[in-house]
Amino acid sequence: MSNKLTIIGRVEANVDKVKLVKTELLKLIAPTLKEAGNIQYDLHQDNDNPAIFLFYENWENRELWQQHMNSSHMADYMKATDGAVASFTLNEMTKLSQE
Repeated sequence: MSNKLTIIGRVEANVDKVKLVKTELLKLIAPTLKEAGNIQYDLHQDNDNPAIFLFYENWENRELWQQHMNSSHMADYMKATDGAVASFTLNEMTKLSQE
């Protein structure tokens, strides 16, 4: 079985903070794509509810993803969006279908 890790992250911004949260989420993309172990890092915004954002990520392994979670750009995001996020859900997943 593969050590690869898929992350599904769902962020729901407070209605009055959608623009702020979107701006800060977009700032995460460039530095994350340069990180060791990053395979895929896609940000999506819901078509019907613009306050909902979804990350679809693939990492070589959990340890490298944990390094990402402890990175300075993630810390900057958390500080900038403090109080602006209504809910956050994160799922660590393993792909079951054939590659």
